[in-house]
Amino acid sequence: MKEHAYVFDAYGTLLDIHAASRKHSVLLGKNAPKVSDLWRKKQLEYTWLRSLMGVHVDFWEITKDALSYALEYFEIVQVECFDELCASYLEIPCYTEVPRLLKNLKNQGHKIAILSNGSPNMIHSAVNANSLEDLFDAILSVEDVGIFKPNRKVYSLVEEKLGVIPEKTNFFSSNSWDVAGASVFGFSVVWVNRFNQPAERLPGIPRLTVKNLDEWWEKEMI
Repeated sequence: MKEHAYVFDAYGTLLDIHAASRKHSVLLGKNAPKVSDLWRKKQLEYTWLRSLMGVHVDFWEITKDALSYALEYFEIVQVECFDELCASYLEIPCYTEVPRLLKNLKNQGHKIAILSNGSPNMIHSAVNANSLEDLFDAILSVEDVGIFKPNRKVYSLVEEKLGVIPEKTNFFSSNSWDVAGASVFGFSVVWVNRFNQPAERLPGIPRLTVKNLDEWWEKEMI
C-alpha cells in the first residue's frame, strides 16, 4: 500500500463545469454563460442547505433542481433544453491537462482517487466518457455518508477506503470552500484556482495555489 494518496475533487477540478452550457449555447441563447453560472451557484447552495436541513438527495437530483431554477430564472422553458443539458452533464469533458497528469501520477506508482459530491453514477459516467476509468484506484462519493462537503464525514472516506491518513493525503480542488474544509480536516491541499477567485474568509489555508494542474506538476513533480 502506497504511503501517500493524490485525491481530486471532480467538478471544476477535473471536469469542466461550464462545458454543458457551452455545448448548448444556441438553445440557451444570449444568457448561456449566466445560466451556467447560476446553475453552478444553485447546485452548490442546495448541497449546503440540504446538509444543514438534514434532507439528503443525491447530486443528480440537485443538479436537475438547480438547472430547473436557472432556466426558469432566465425564462427559458424548452423541455428539450433541460433534457439536453442534463444528458451532457453525464458526459462532461475533463480539462485538457487532466489525462496527461493522471497518467504521469499513475506511472509513478501513486495512489489516485476522486472524492466528489457527485453520485456514483454521475462520476463513473463522466470518467468513462473521458476514458479515465483505468487511472483511479478509487472513486469516492458522498453517497457513502449521506451528506455533502465540507462535512468532515466526507473527507474521512479517504482514510476509510484507501487507508491513507489525512496528513499523507494530497487533495486538489478548484472550489475555495472545499479547499477550506479539506484544509481544516487535515489534508495537504492544493487550490487549483481555475477561476481566479479571491480566498474565502474561512479557516483552512491551502499549502499551494495554482491556476491549473499543469502548473502544479511543473512546481512540485518535475
